[in-house]
Amino acid sequence: MRTIVHRHLGKVVAGAAIAVAGTAVMVGITLPGSAGADDSGGQGTGRTAQTAGQAQQQGQGQGQGAVRPGVVEQAPAEGDRGKGRDPLTDDETARVEQLALDRGLSRSSENVEGDKGPQRITVDLSEPEVGELDDPNAPRRAAVSFYDYKDDSLVTRTVNLDTGKVESTDTQKGVQPPLSRAETVEAARLLIADRLGAGLRADYKDATGKELTTADQLMLNSMVFRAGPGAPAALADCGKHRCTRLFVKVRNGSWIDSRDLVVDLSARKVAKVG
Repeated sequence: MRTIVHRHLGKVVAGAAIAVAGTAVMVGITLPGSAGADDSGGQGTGRTAQTAGQAQQQGQGQGQGAVRPGVVEQAPAEGDRGKGRDPLTDDETARVEQLALDRGLSRSSENVEGDKGPQRITVDLSEPEVGELDDPNAPRRAAVSFYDYKDDSLVTRTVNLDTGKVESTDTQKGVQPPLSRAETVEAARLLIADRLGAGLRADYKDATGKELTTADQLMLNSMVFRAGPGAPAALADCGKHRCTRLFVKVRNGSWIDSRDLVVDLSARKVAKVG
């Protein structure tokens, strides 16, 4: 390893030199432009257009000033369905997210990029209720978790896949589940663009001979960061805010140590731990 590497803020190290905690999840990074539109939490509203027949019916018999009837959105198609405790199918996952993300939540919340609509975190099959444990025909339910960056809250909705109804909504603050892929990508983008990312950019160039400009050039682990005793003032809100440390690896290459940097996704800022 060339000695020039050790003058930078981040140091290129061997892959085995960083012990990544078990809660960190390795993610393959795609282009930020595409990552936000897939399972990283792209915020489709699940709304379907009204049919021509509905529009015609609404217009019939209505004079000026007449009260228009309310618009009822069509439920998403059921598609391929699992049974019992089978894992959620792709169709069920897409449908339950649409059902959980109603118009009110979509309009009142923000995702990690500051756009309207909450950031999807997870979609998981729910455990049956106590009285349904021995019922082979118990309804299938799914829990959908969103993070709302507008007020730093975790919103979890339980959806009954048989009825298509949201059965419960739980909103909590100060709860920080592992980051989604989209959040990890956005954290990397903020770090690369920040002045504190200069060492990361320099070490990447030392390792590859190329400029580091986008997150798709890296493989990443992400871990939620909470402020503890002695944390810098710039990171004091981490825990209430959504903050992360990134563990960075050159694609098909070495690790770059950036553990002394924390990205506050809620404030969209980068700070140094020590």
